[in-house]
Amino acid sequence: MDGLLIDSEPVWYDVESEVVTRLGGKWSHEHQAACIGGTLDASCRYILEVTGSSVSVGELTELLLTGMVEHFRAGLPLHTGALELVDAVRSRGVPTALVSSSYRILVDAALDRIGTERFDVAVVGDEITRGKPDPEPYLTACEKLGVDPAACVALEDAASGVQSAEAAGCVVVAVPSVAPIEARPNRPVMSSLTDIDVDWLLALPCS
Repeated sequence: MDGLLIDSEPVWYDVESEVVTRLGGKWSHEHQAACIGGTLDASCRYILEVTGSSVSVGELTELLLTGMVEHFRAGLPLHTGALELVDAVRSRGVPTALVSSSYRILVDAALDRIGTERFDVAVVGDEITRGKPDPEPYLTACEKLGVDPAACVALEDAASGVQSAEAAGCVVVAVPSVAPIEARPNRPVMSSLTDIDVDWLLALPCS
């Protein structure tokens, strides 16, 4: 969701910067890049390491989530072509899942704005045991959809998400948001969602 469907990385950066400043630290884009695609718990622990703050992970999580929900409700920044691509895939009768490291409160806030009907399944960070880069999120999504991971294509903007989807057995199309992702023979890398043709996407060689 973050960085691919929703252009939320700038929002995360603003919220993280505000919180880190309150904790007496300084936040940079290099710091943010280290958190891209990972779990919120891991990001909070990283922020506490950077700032040396004594607040708990739970308190920090609450601060970040509150700030993000406020921003989402004020206006949801969508990536160009995101909803159009989802709608094009669904118009072909293909089931879709949203697999996010974000917590349910943020995913629901986003889906309330873009339409819950666009996804058959939403797998979120606080409802699984092991988040990205572990394969559990994508394995869970495939199980809920009732499909073989090898018959699925995952679109990912972060290296940890790519690792998660590939470890689950999915074909991956990478659309990097903040940090670069290496292209491989079986992993195309696109510069934008608008560069992805639905016919090309559905014709990718899945096992």
